[in-house]
Formats: sequence, structure tokens, C-alpha cells
Amino acid sequence: MKRIQTTLMLLCVILLGSCKQPEEKKIALADKTWKEGVLVEEFINENAPYPSCHAATIVETTHGELVASWFGGTKERNPDVGIWVSKRKNGKWTEAIEVANGVQNDTLRYPTWNPVLYQIPDGDLVLFYKIGPSPSTWWGMLMRSSDEGETWSSPEKMPEDYLGPIKNKPVLLENGTLLLPSSVEGNGWNLRMESTPDFGKTWVMGDTLPKGVNKINAIQPSVLFHENGKLQQIGRTRNRHLFSTWSEDNGKTWSDLELLNMPNNSSGTDAVTMKNGEHVLIYNHVWYQMKAQQKVIEAH
Repeated sequence: MKRIQTTLMLLCVILLGSCKQPEEKKIALADKTWKEGVLVEEFINENAPYPSCHAATIVETTHGELVASWFGGTKERNPDVGIWVSKRKNGKWTEAIEVANGVQNDTLRYPTWNPVLYQIPDGDLVLFYKIGPSPSTWWGMLMRSSDEGETWSSPEKMPEDYLGPIKNKPVLLENGTLLLPSSVEGNGWNLRMESTPDFGKTWVMGDTLPKGVNKINAIQPSVLFHENGKLQQIGRTRNRHLFSTWSEDNGKTWSDLELLNMPNNSSGTDAVTMKNGEHVLIYNHVWYQMKAQQKVIEAH
């Protein structure tokens, strides 16, 4: 995990530190800095049996191996899109296998979406994902692996209305609660927090977060840890900026959403707090044109 975090930190430096350079210098600086920071650069799945894949997730297992997952098929939202998994063993990635799909019966199949891997400390590896014709109608699913991704349990449907982590990883609090950063898209974009105190035996649904005075439409949050037990969510919006919101009670309640002075072109983001307390944020440093905002459709 240290290697991954190091690469992510260097990417963050590129995005934040080079924004004032002339365009040609920005490109040269970014390329030079990026290449210096890369320890391994490789494709996971070069001979995929489908033309399109998206929404990759990666995790380090209890014994230090890497497992990756993504959805792949003809194209996003196509019924043939399934959840694929590969594991890095003996210095190479294994041939990817489809571990889940949206088959309902002999005549009905829905697409799958946004896998999220989470390693329970000294426990199962959990794979969260969604099934449904669209993000406004999908539902949450999960599978478990007791052998670090070698084999998987049968799919489990989450309780009614639960979606699990929408795109970015859950975070484990000191009190043992696993927070699942979630969002819904059925009636506009809204954030909420789901959680489990026992790694999926029971589930707790949080309230929809207040959108604030700017009526911020936000989805796909990540959770960061700050001093004195404060938590911060940050992520994607339709409002041209990244959003932020804070909690001082272990994620039970959150402040009104605010916009950060950082651009978001309605694309996915990710963020993580590292062991040394520093934060890494990955995003596209692109200002979203207002004309394009009218063409936003349901997000993955």
C-alpha cells in the first residue's frame, strides 16, 4: 500500500503544483515528475473479452497482495456489463474473471456498476457493487472472499434502499463502525452515509445530507480523517467545484455542503488519509463549462 500511496501523492503534487505554469511547461513538468515517481507501470488486463471497462478499484489484502476490480462490457449501461476481478500474484496480474453480473432470469439481465473493494482487518475481503438499469434505479450488492480474492461467495443483496459505498472506499472508525460513503440520484444528486457496526451483519442508514445555501448537487464522496476526531467528506458535484462537509460525531450528522475553491467538471474523484496524517486528493483540474452542465445525465 505504501507504493500506491506514494504514487498517488506524486500525482496530487502534479495536479496542484503545476497549475500556474505555462501550458507547455506544465506538460513537461507533469510528465517528468510523474515518471520519476512511478515504481511500477503496467496494464492489468491487456486481452479483455469486451471493448469497454470503467470504475476500477484496488485493495491490498491482509498478506500484502493486490486485488483489482472494475466493470466491463460492450459499454457502460449495457446489460452485458459485469464485475471483473484480477489479482497480482508472483509479480504478475492473473487473467481477469467475471465474478458477478446482473442476470435476473433467463430473459432479463441488467448492467452492473461501480465495484468497491474493502479488506476487513484480519477478515474477509468484501466486494460491493450495484445492479440496475440506471443509477437512479440500481440496488446494492456484495460478495465476500475468505481467501483474499481467490474465490468468492454467492452475491448478497443489501437490505432495501441500501446501496453501499457508491464509488470510493469505506473507512473504519476507532469505535469499530465501518462508514460507507454513499449517494443517491433518483431525485437530484444527494449524499448520505450508510454504516455497519459489525462488517455487514447489521446496517444503519444515515439521513440525507443538507445541500446548503447553494443547493449543491453532490455524489460519490470520499471520507478523510482530521484531528480531534473530525471527519470530512469531499467529492463530485454538478456545481463546477468540489464539495466539502464536516462531521464531529463519527459521521452521524454533517454540516451543510460547501464548495471548495477547486474545480470539478462533474467527473469522479478520490481521496484518502494516509497513516502519516497527510491527505491525498485525486481529481481533474478542469473547470466545467456552464453550457456543458445542461447536458449532464445520470452519473455512474
